[in-house]
Amino acid sequence: QVQLVESGGGVVQPGGSLTLSCAASGFTLDYSAIGWFRQAPGKEREGLLCMYSNGGKAYYAGSVKGRFTISRDNAKNTVYLQMNSLKPEDTAVYYCAVRFAYCSGVAAQYLYWGQGTQATVSS
Repeated sequence: QVQLVESGGGVVQPGGSLTLSCAASGFTLDYSAIGWFRQAPGKEREGLLCMYSNGGKAYYAGSVKGRFTISRDNAKNTVYLQMNSLKPEDTAVYYCAVRFAYCSGVAAQYLYWGQGTQATVSS
């Protein structure tokens, strides 16, 4: 059974950092693409970054390039989203998702999703 569980969200001041985790079970990261998305109130779900099975990375949101990075720990079957220099407009529910194909920034192309974790950037 494929399962994704996000954690690490919280409240942080502008300029601060958060590290989100996406723990995967029921499949191996070696044969999958993991994407990070976010959804702010009243907005569509936005693709941010994706990691290919070979460790390659793809960025889909220019607003986070240079501030957000994606990484993984195969031993823990976990993918991370490191978010630095956070801004109030980064406030959203953050989701990880998996597809057993190449990376995509389109939410509808992902089959399995985590429950999401809230990140709030506020002074």
